[in-house]
Amino acid sequence: MPAIRLRGLRKEFGQVHAVDGVDLDIPPGEFFSMLGPSGSGKTTVLRMIAGFELPTSGTIELHGRDVSRLAPFDRDVNTVFQDYALFPHMTVRQNVEYGLRVKRVPRAERRQRAKEALETVRLGDFGERKPDQLSGGQRQRVALARALVNRPKVLLLDEPLGALDLKLRHTMQTELKQIQREVGITFIFVTHDQDEALTMSDRIAVFNAGRIEQVGSPVEVYERPASAFVAGFVGTSNLLSGGGAENIIGKAGVFSIRPEKIRVDADLSKAADVGETSATGTVTNTVYAGATVRYEVTLDAGGQLSVVRQNTAEPVDFEGGRVRLSWRHEHSFRVPEAG
Repeated sequence: MPAIRLRGLRKEFGQVHAVDGVDLDIPPGEFFSMLGPSGSGKTTVLRMIAGFELPTSGTIELHGRDVSRLAPFDRDVNTVFQDYALFPHMTVRQNVEYGLRVKRVPRAERRQRAKEALETVRLGDFGERKPDQLSGGQRQRVALARALVNRPKVLLLDEPLGALDLKLRHTMQTELKQIQREVGITFIFVTHDQDEALTMSDRIAVFNAGRIEQVGSPVEVYERPASAFVAGFVGTSNLLSGGGAENIIGKAGVFSIRPEKIRVDADLSKAADVGETSATGTVTNTVYAGATVRYEVTLDAGGQLSVVRQNTAEPVDFEGGRVRLSWRHEHSFRVPEAG
């Protein structure tokens, strides 16, 4: 039985269809991410699962129980927001205990459960500190402990890492995934950051204009995008179509080629290896990004490709020069729709 089952879920705000017919099953114990740009409907779906918004139509089931019209406190879920909303006058322990106090859990039990929750998020020695004595990452973990202490069946996370700096965000991605594995609770994570979703998720749902374009593992979504939108939104992708696709690949259609799959060579006379596709062109732009160098190449056969090279040696400046691009046939993935 799925932890979460959505059927025909719709949400309208006046004439705006924020969520337009979403069907989704999320099994117990999965780290599931809802990924998409702003306004794609992912946060609205999360809020409907939490009970903060009621669906215009459709159903929401939690472990087989229809909760579509129940109030938030009648659903066995908890939510962690980007704004951690910790009480500044309370200690860390008191913040974590707060939900248990509202439920009138005996003092000894709530102390023990708060202690266990803080130890789970690696803050066992921070119980008597105030929130303003913590770093951003530590406050995020307190908010997580406050949600976990209620032992929900599903934990909803609405871009909880968005307020952190890049380095701390990367650290917290690893820690959050590890915590999820330890507690075994279903995590539903909303983000617009593709790297975040790819790094942390067991599966990803890619949202666009209120609908789900694709559901799959990070490898499936990245390597085999179901649409031009997914190919362009998840990571960076080249799309070849029209005359360029026919001239280079030999087939009509829209093809996705990831920039890191392409090899660039200044020797135009060098033939492609067996099983490879190749094309010649002119480098129109070079972008140095530290660990990688990106080249924009205008193709003689029509179209443009981005190429990413790992910065393993002194960067080569091909700008303005003629190059040959090569990639394996299987890395030209045909996108099912033009988008």
